Order: sequence, then structure tokens, then C-alpha cells
Amino acid sequence: MKLIFVTSNLISGGCERHAISIMNRLGDRGHECHAVFIKPGADMVGDIRLRDGGTVTGLEAARYLDRRALAGLVALIRRVAPDALVAANPYALLYSTFALRLARSRARLVVTYHSTLLSGVKDRLMMLGYRPLFWAADCTIFVSSTQARYSMQRGVLSRRNEVIHNGVDIEWYRAGDAAVRSAMRSRFGFAEGDYVLGLTAVLRPEKNPVQLVEAVARLRAAGCPARALMIGDGDMRGAVEARARELGVAGDIAITGFQLDVRPYIAACDTMVLCSTSVETFSLAALEAMAMGRPVVLSELGGAAEMVFPGWNGYLFPPRDGEALVRHLAVLAERPVSTSMGRNARRVVESLFSEGKMVDRYEEVLTELCRPRTRPGGLWTAGGRVNNPGV
Repeated sequence: MKLIFVTSNLISGGCERHAISIMNRLGDRGHECHAVFIKPGADMVGDIRLRDGGTVTGLEAARYLDRRALAGLVALIRRVAPDALVAANPYALLYSTFALRLARSRARLVVTYHSTLLSGVKDRLMMLGYRPLFWAADCTIFVSSTQARYSMQRGVLSRRNEVIHNGVDIEWYRAGDAAVRSAMRSRFGFAEGDYVLGLTAVLRPEKNPVQLVEAVARLRAAGCPARALMIGDGDMRGAVEARARELGVAGDIAITGFQLDVRPYIAACDTMVLCSTSVETFSLAALEAMAMGRPVVLSELGGAAEMVFPGWNGYLFPPRDGEALVRHLAVLAERPVSTSMGRNARRVVESLFSEGKMVDRYEEVLTELCRPRTRPGGLWTAGGRVNNPGV
């Protein structure tokens, strides 16, 4: 197959890492893959590993819908003659839809959708405009069953709809050795007996990092040697540091800044936490931590309940519920408990959420979609299936 993958940008984020993983693996399997990013920002371009004539193109869009950028995508489509475009989220879908029409291409259009809840009135209004683009696409791939149900009930769906859970490279994400863990803990002043809670995220309001600061303060007040390692950076850094000073735990909160390789930092932690209040759909950060043998405590959003089995590989808590978060973290403060649940977390990823299994499913769906269409009974079909023929 010839495939073009379109993302908004290549700044570090779960959606972008997901697209890169799929195109790299499909390239390894002999498919010709091309990467396109619409807006400036290419921090992750070095992670792209394409073969067989694959290219990377930055469209450098200067505005929301940039004619020059759109023309660049049209030119690429005409040159490559792809079998399919794979657009990551609605903004990339917008460009892909218009470009395919302008290029008069019959390539299939697939959108991978990584969001669930829309955070404000502006986002909800924009989705009303995006919905017809989903309806016209050949396939929407959701990343969790919960997200698919929620979205399809609200009219976000295509002719064909699939659920393919995110996956991670289980060879890359493995438990670090004791020396790596010890060195990283020493770097941040953590003692071996400290209970280190990790958070891998861009520090934005919807990630709610301040809640982890408050949890650390409550655990320490109860006599638990809790500390936190926030792997990332962002606009909320100042608020996190201010709240830590206010609660008297400034010396117990460390922020690493953005890291291209999070593995040594996860290795330093005992339990990983996500306190998000929105947008989490099927967290790659949580899967990476689980693959490294760390139990996770997640706010119950999106598909969290599809990866966490409470009491087995971690816990779930209602968003913003500080009492529940601290209660679960206190249980995992017992090292034998966290070690046992961490082993279970690794097993869950190996059996259900490996990158190999994810790419197998993408290859299967894309291969079916790219077969020539037939018209039995007056209905267009893709891969021998008819989904939502009334849309």
C-alpha cells in the first residue's frame, strides 16, 4: 500500500507518537508511507523511520486553513497517488478531505480520532462543523470502545467504524535495571525508601497536575514518605510550584522538563498517576508505564476502564476526587503491593496492548479499505462490509 499520514504538527504528544509508530511499523512491513504535518513544529521528526521512497513534508500553515499549505498537500497526493490518507484527528481530516477533492483522488480517507469530551463551547461548535467530514470519510478508527460509543451517539462516525486500542513497543518499554533507577532517584534527591509518584504529561490545565501536589501533601501528613516526579513541562508549571510552596512540599516535587526518552524517569517511580479532568481517551503514557512494570492510578475517563482492572494492575478514581486518589495511592505505598500490581500491569500490556497487535489491526483494516470497491445490492462496500449505510 501507499499511505500518507497527516498530523497537525510533530510536536511531542500522544496523537503524534501514535501516528509515527504506525507509519514506522507499516514501513518495516514493506508499505510505502509518507508523513505530512500541517503546522510548524517538528520536534519528533527524528523519530520517523520511513523506507521505500517515503517522505516527510511540513506544510508550514500560517493560519487555520492556509491555501498554500493545502496546495502543498494536493501536490503531494498527485505525485504519490496514495491508496489511502490517514488523518490524525479532525483538523488533519479537514485538510485531507479538501486536498483529496482538489486532487481528484479516489484514495480512501481514514481518520484516527483521539478525543472524547470537548472542553468548551468553541470546541463543541467546531465539532458540529467537523461532523460532516467524518460522515464523508471511509473509516473512523476510535482508540477505545467507550470513546466509540460516546462519539457515535453524538453523530461522530463514518461509513465504517473500528476500535483499535493504542499499543506500545513492549521491547522498548521494559523495566529499567536497578542501577538506572538508583541513579535517577539520586539525581532528584529521592531516597530508596521514598514513595515516588510519577506523572508523564504536558503540564496543562486539563491534566490537572496540581491534584498530584495536593495528594503528596496529604500522604506526607499521614506519615507516608510520598514525593512526586513530573515528567514534562508546560503552562501549569508555575501553578504547580506555587501550590507546592503553599502546602510546604516544594522540596518533594520535582519537574524534569520535556524529555524525549521518558524511560529512565519512569524507572525512578514506584507508581504512575494521571489526574486528568478531560481529553484522556486511551492514554499512551499509562500504557508505557504499565509496560515498564508500574501500577497506574488513573482518573476514570475515556477508555481507562479498558486498560485498568482495579486491584489487579492499578486503580481508577472519579475525576477531581482527591479522597479516592489518596486512598488508592496509600494502598500502593506498600512496596510488595505495588511490585505485584506492576508485574500484572506488564502482563496486561503484553497480552492486549502491544504495538505489534495494534499495527496488525491497522494493516488489516487499511488493506480491506484499499481493495477495489464493488456495488452489490446498490450499496458501496469496503472490505466486504457495509457499515452505517444510511450515513
